[in-house]
Amino acid sequence: MVTTIEDIRKAQRADGPAAVLAIGTATPPNFVDQSTYPDYYFRITDSDHKTDLKEKFKRMCEKSMIKKRYMYLTEEILKENPNVCAYMAPSLDARQDMVVVEVPKLGKEAAIRAIKEWGQPKSKITHLVFCTTSGVDMPGADYQLTKLLGLRPSVKRLMMYQQGCFAGGTVLRLAKDLAENNAGARVLVVCSEITAVTFRGPSDTHLDSLVGQALFGDGAAAVILGADPVPGVETPLFNLVLAAQTILPDSHGAIDGHLREVGLTFHLLKDVPGLISNNIEKSLVEAFEPLGINDWNSIFWIAHPGGPAILDQVESRLELKPEKLRATRHVLSEYGNMSSACVLFILDEMRRKSKEEKLATTGEGLQWGVLFGFGPGLTVETVVLQSVEIL
Repeated sequence: MVTTIEDIRKAQRADGPAAVLAIGTATPPNFVDQSTYPDYYFRITDSDHKTDLKEKFKRMCEKSMIKKRYMYLTEEILKENPNVCAYMAPSLDARQDMVVVEVPKLGKEAAIRAIKEWGQPKSKITHLVFCTTSGVDMPGADYQLTKLLGLRPSVKRLMMYQQGCFAGGTVLRLAKDLAENNAGARVLVVCSEITAVTFRGPSDTHLDSLVGQALFGDGAAAVILGADPVPGVETPLFNLVLAAQTILPDSHGAIDGHLREVGLTFHLLKDVPGLISNNIEKSLVEAFEPLGINDWNSIFWIAHPGGPAILDQVESRLELKPEKLRATRHVLSEYGNMSSACVLFILDEMRRKSKEEKLATTGEGLQWGVLFGFGPGLTVETVVLQSVEIL
């Protein structure tokens, strides 16, 4: 009997959808209290004389809905690196020296927790997808993590640098394709973000830079994905049913990030909350029409918390009940905006709360849900999730 190419292709593919099999998160030990952060920030950057600017920053922090953020950068590190504290001083070397080491290390902590929950030997990991907006290097953070974890040298790696906040959705989209098109694949996805590349002192003329200083925090999250979970051995949490990416109309230049001698600079040039809230329903309709779903309160929500204004406007435009964005707002409050890692933290928070409250499924008792990543471009990632019954 001659084997056809179609037979080979069929044998290469998984039968079922990709599923999240485990989640792990990690943060640096150092954290800052948002209520006292303006005083600390202006003191450490020698900017206390800018009293009007400091008052503006205090108002930004108060409106941020953030209680605390974790940061690798401590007062000691900042005192040793005064150029990092300036607004525009050459400092890329110092920043790179930090993040090239710390990004894989923080990713390792999250990955170890995910692997422990998964319960399988790490030798069964076939693919690694690593994502960070914090620094670039060769060989990359994916290579460093492979070494740190002791993964097989033959693990198939994919490194994503400089994508921004939407990338928590991108890594799931890529991992879904890898898991479903490679039978038996187990994909370790890691998002690790450290703000040492973006921290800088205040500027009177660039208030958008201050917005970032009020919002961003450090964190890493890891998930293990695979199709056709082994019964009694692996426990699926969420099935990945559909994944899409789009660039929003008329959004060019809305969010820009540029890696320069002064580090990574961010610019907010347009009404980002308005652009997202005005276009989000189109993404929802395209994603959920095949399932016959058009009630956005009937699904659970994992939305990247770019900031409170984005969440408020999305909630208002779609007439969402307050509890729909509860998990998202909780993560924003406790960690700030951790760029690509945020949506995975929210996924973890949702399944934890669902179990705690003894709900029927990992999706707060609901079967269907959406995960949204928003970021530079303006790029939107949409992932349709199916939550799994909690036994």
